[in-house]
Amino acid sequence: MYVGVDEAGKGPVLGPMVTAAVRAEPAILPDDVDDSKRVAPERREAIAAELRERDDVAVAIATVEPEAIDAPDTDMNTLTVRGQARAVRGAIEPGDRVVADAGDTSEERFARRLAAFVREGVGGDASGRALDVAARHGADEDDPVVGAASIVAKVARDARMAEIDADYPTYGGVGSGYPGDSTTRTFLREYVADHGDVPDCARRSWSTCTDVLAAAEQSGLDDF
Repeated sequence: MYVGVDEAGKGPVLGPMVTAAVRAEPAILPDDVDDSKRVAPERREAIAAELRERDDVAVAIATVEPEAIDAPDTDMNTLTVRGQARAVRGAIEPGDRVVADAGDTSEERFARRLAAFVREGVGGDASGRALDVAARHGADEDDPVVGAASIVAKVARDARMAEIDADYPTYGGVGSGYPGDSTTRTFLREYVADHGDVPDCARRSWSTCTDVLAAAEQSGLDDF
């Protein structure tokens, strides 16, 4: 048995990053499990629900909120590996190995750090032996258990974005939260125009927020 782990929402300007771990035998997973980006939204939700309902599958989720992402004493690579480690600790059993979608340019470094952070959280590791961790770029595409984790993470992230959207009913939606989404950028501009600052759901350290705040300040100076 092994645990696959992946994250969703590393790059958006709104909302949390969500990491998910799935413990399962590959043979019992749906045949169409894949990288979440290659699975239709409705099917992603159905797969995630099925995985959560099965007694022979373990699912664990960890979130990294905007406040943590904005902290000056960290970086996204560290937040990603720590988030994945938290999710793994919620699913791992003694003797399991771990396969991760690498969140670093160096697969070896990511695997090494992930193993260290998992051991840190379980007092050595779940089995008392050296933890077997592999990390690969594209593991969510070629490993079904990592693909399942990517789907669970994406569905959980989408659910959080729906909650965030509901928190701002007077605006025309918050969009996907990604900087390239025109709905997201419009929401940020309108919110800043109304409140003079970005909303709590925003990663204020992202350049998108910096640009929106700077544009609003310049507009105010021009009006003056």
